[in-house]
Amino acid sequence: MTVETTRVGPEAAADVLAVVRAAFAARPVLDPPTEALAEDEASIAAMLAPGGGLLIRADGKPVGAVVLDPVGDAVYLRRFGIDPAAQGRGFARALVRAGLRAAGTMGATRVVILAREELPRTVGFWRDMGFVQTARHAPYVEMARPVPVTVDVPSAEAMRDLGHRVAGHLRAGDVLVLSGELGAGKTTFTQGLGAGLGVRGGITSPTFVIARVHPSLADGPALVHVDAYRLGGQAELDDLDLDTDLDAAVTVVEWGTGVAESLSDDRLEIRIARATARTDVDPEADPRVVELDPVGLRWLATALPDLGP
Repeated sequence: MTVETTRVGPEAAADVLAVVRAAFAARPVLDPPTEALAEDEASIAAMLAPGGGLLIRADGKPVGAVVLDPVGDAVYLRRFGIDPAAQGRGFARALVRAGLRAAGTMGATRVVILAREELPRTVGFWRDMGFVQTARHAPYVEMARPVPVTVDVPSAEAMRDLGHRVAGHLRAGDVLVLSGELGAGKTTFTQGLGAGLGVRGGITSPTFVIARVHPSLADGPALVHVDAYRLGGQAELDDLDLDTDLDAAVTVVEWGTGVAESLSDDRLEIRIARATARTDVDPEADPRVVELDPVGLRWLATALPDLGP
């Protein structure tokens, strides 16, 4: 199957409308009824005019769509839908991720959705995607999440510098979840973080001890550095015998995806990838692309624009 996600404008109104009608017609009947079923090609084209939208095609057929509606510092995801015949294949999550990236290119700092409160599964989906409730406008629940920040990191020195700058945004109780292949730069990033926090001790990979605590040399939070690679799951993470209160520390979990998220509803997910597949960089430099993905209410109030390009 060939899957393609593209930015579209009013010229794609017919394809977007086809997805919207199929998706919303399959949902339970609501009172008042959803306005999406009253859309026509002209109204969808008008919605697409200000900020465009995204369309997922599978083997050339439109299967997912969303309208990107810029409002101030936010982008609202409108008429988000997946054709019922294509559901269960990960298209919804892929469309959300594409929407977050698109919002970043539009200069937004947050993405907002309105979900019907009578549809708990829909609200649950958005919560799983990192959205948190910010308001209620019956019959809608307003939910939002920050926009991820992507940073090009050309060298190990630049990775440490990025960690140092991230430290300036942190406070006690924060949880950072680091992911990336072996040698991607997770520990190098954490070294910069430790320097920025002003903690004691040289920071190295915690692989053989699973976790290390680096006390603050000043009045700031300690740094708890955890390697979750050999942990069997959340229960083993909870059982780590750490000699510090995590609420009074900054906790960094390498290899933490799928294990550490439940430590806190508010977390900073950091994904590190090699950029050598790109054509605009020197392969000999072994650069990285780092995505800083803030999740939770705590990060809605903490913008990270100075970390970007």
